[in-house]
Amino acid sequence: MGILAGIVAFLLIRYGIGAWLSAAGGPLLGPVGQQIGSITAPFAWIVMFACWLAAAVSWANARKRRSLHDTRRDLDSLADISWREFEMLVGESFRRQGYDVLETGLGGKDGGIDLIVSKGGRRELVQCKQWKRRQVGVATVREMWGLVDHHRADAVHIVSVGDFTADAARFTSGKPIHLITGRELLDRIRAAQTGVGRAPAAAPLQPQGPEHAGPAEAPPLCPVCAGAMLQRHNRRSGETFWGCARYPQCKGTKPAAF
Repeated sequence: MGILAGIVAFLLIRYGIGAWLSAAGGPLLGPVGQQIGSITAPFAWIVMFACWLAAAVSWANARKRRSLHDTRRDLDSLADISWREFEMLVGESFRRQGYDVLETGLGGKDGGIDLIVSKGGRRELVQCKQWKRRQVGVATVREMWGLVDHHRADAVHIVSVGDFTADAARFTSGKPIHLITGRELLDRIRAAQTGVGRAPAAAPLQPQGPEHAGPAEAPPLCPVCAGAMLQRHNRRSGETFWGCARYPQCKGTKPAAF
C-alpha cells in the first residue's frame, strides 16, 4: 500500500495538478498549469520516496513481529526481550487471533495503554507488563478499568510475564477484564504456531496410522472470549476437545473433529 500510495502521489503532484489547471484554469491559469509540472517535480519525488521509506519501515517491523512471535518457546524467552519488543509480541499474538491492532504509544516501560485491539465491532484496551519477579496488583487493574469509559472500550486485557495478586483477580469478577499470565500468553503463542504449521513445545504425540492420516485440525477460536484454544483430554471419558487457553478464567470449549 505504501509503494502504491507513493506512485499515485507522484503522478498527482507531477502531472495531475498541472493538467487540472490547464483544463479548468482558463486564460489566466492555463499557461501556469503547463509549467506547474516542472515546478512541482522535486516535491513529487520527495513525497514518493517518503511513502516508500514508510513502507520499508512497516515491512521491517512486521517481519520483526513475526520473528518475535514464532521464536518464543518458554517463559524465559518472554522475559529476555525488551519491554518494547514484549509489546510488539503481544500485539502480534492478538493479530494471530484475528484482531486489528493499533500500537498507541501511550504506554511505555511503566505501563498505560499499550495497544487498542478491535474485532467484531468490539474495541478493547491492552496493557503489557513485562515484570519478571513482581506480581501485578489491584491498583494497576483499577487504573486500567478506569480508562474504559474514557476510551469507550468494551473490555480490558492486562498481559504480564509473571502473575497477578489475589486482590487483582477478585477485582475482575463480573467485569470484562482479562488477566493474562505469561503461561497463558505462551499457550496462545504455541496455539498460533501450531495453526501455521509449527508444533508447540511439549505437544502431545498424535496417534499414527491410516485412520489418522490427513492434516491436523486447525485450532479454532474460543466461542466465549474469541481467544486461542488448546487441545485437551477429558480424564474420565478419554475424549479430546478444544479448551480455551485462558482456562480457568474462561471455560469455553468446542468438540474436536476427527
